[in-house]
Amino acid sequence: MSLALRLFIFRFLMAATVIIVTYYLFDLGWDFYQTPLEERFYHPAYKQLGASGSWGHGLGIIGTLIIAFGVWGYIYAKKTLRFEKYVRLKYLLEFHIFLCTLGPILILFHTTFKFGGIVSIGFWSMVLVVLSGVVGRYIYIQIPRTLSGRALSFEEIEGQLTISINEIREILNANGTSLPLLGSDFKELNQGDMGFWKALGSQIHAADIGKKRKNKAMKVLRKMKIMRLRMRRLEQMQKLFSYWHIFHKPFAIIMLVIVIVHVAVTLAMGYTWVF
Repeated sequence: MSLALRLFIFRFLMAATVIIVTYYLFDLGWDFYQTPLEERFYHPAYKQLGASGSWGHGLGIIGTLIIAFGVWGYIYAKKTLRFEKYVRLKYLLEFHIFLCTLGPILILFHTTFKFGGIVSIGFWSMVLVVLSGVVGRYIYIQIPRTLSGRALSFEEIEGQLTISINEIREILNANGTSLPLLGSDFKELNQGDMGFWKALGSQIHAADIGKKRKNKAMKVLRKMKIMRLRMRRLEQMQKLFSYWHIFHKPFAIIMLVIVIVHVAVTLAMGYTWVF
């Protein structure tokens, strides 16, 4: 099974889990959540689905633990690289995103869609953390990386492009074909624009090398185009990623502080769930 297929299955299972859990919780308490706030105390499901109920309280605890594990587990794995030989960092990032999506959904149902006071600040901080996390993931995947997840330098990307150029040359030279647009060094590719790539693709299509070799050469060419585009945007994306951390971390800290205060007040008031 290829890496791309494994990653697709992994993402599909995580997305399916989030959708199924969300649907189940909505189906379970739809009537309760539609009830006006001032009447919910008299609803038959209040003792189960209310914020302090057996289900509602549990969702808050489980959601918080899921987020804590997703955040601190990923930070620990990324800093120490202790699990690198067992699982790639990109999988851990995907799992981190999954947990930090599922956890807030459980907390949303814990609130019973009622926000007020200091808890509302924590909730909206959590929403901003989640939304900024989506943006951060987009920026993250724009930066070329190794299989383990380490960001590649400009020189390393250039080296990979040179390897791809030589790979295309090998495919073509097997039949004595050459491409005028691919010179002996990296300059032609470095100066290439969209017209360059289109012309290069046309030359490959016109080459008499057989369908199998032609498809293989085009696959390498598409990979080179993506890598060259990311190479041009590397410095910009690295700056954006550093700015993203400045935005993402404060809201995460605010959320953490308010969660700690909320838990402390809850325990002080005697709400201990099933313990």
